[in-house]
Amino acid sequence: MQGAAVKRSEQSTPAEFEALYREHFAMVWRVLRRFGVPDRDLPDAAQDVFVVVHRKLDAFDHRSRVSTWIYAICLRIASDRRRRAPNRHEAVGESFDEARVSGASTEPWEVAERRALLHEALDAMPLEQRSVFTLFELEGMTGDEIAELVEVPLATVHSRLRLGRQTFRRIVERARAREAFDLVRMGEKP
Repeated sequence: MQGAAVKRSEQSTPAEFEALYREHFAMVWRVLRRFGVPDRDLPDAAQDVFVVVHRKLDAFDHRSRVSTWIYAICLRIASDRRRRAPNRHEAVGESFDEARVSGASTEPWEVAERRALLHEALDAMPLEQRSVFTLFELEGMTGDEIAELVEVPLATVHSRLRLGRQTFRRIVERARAREAFDLVRMGEKP
């Protein structure tokens, strides 16, 4: 549905919405996760995104790509959820280390460790930096596309990207230092 998006003057049909949903669902899930929506909230957040898409699809004016429009909706939904998160009171499930010990993960340990490090770095970034970093580094969008999407000047995009990269490097260096310390503590050479 990328090129054959719904015409502005007509109302969208259920089949057109279903095609859009199928084409963009995986991207929505991935982007929400990268924008900091916890795994336990991803189904509800993805549903929220597609409720907005369904409600506003007829008004979409095609000045940008459909995927860019959906990215913007994901950013707003993730931002709203992060703002409300301090008000939520839930029992926390098993930690990452407990999941590793219990063998709950089906992916190789190295991949899970890298994924956890990525999420730690992303969690350390304010949403403004996180969204720009994620869109540029992980989703492959250009600075101009990001500037249009988040409605800031291009220079602000570059600044947020620079700060996000600094945060990412700092977290990775800290993790490497912890790993080297653990190796020395266990009597192994780093």
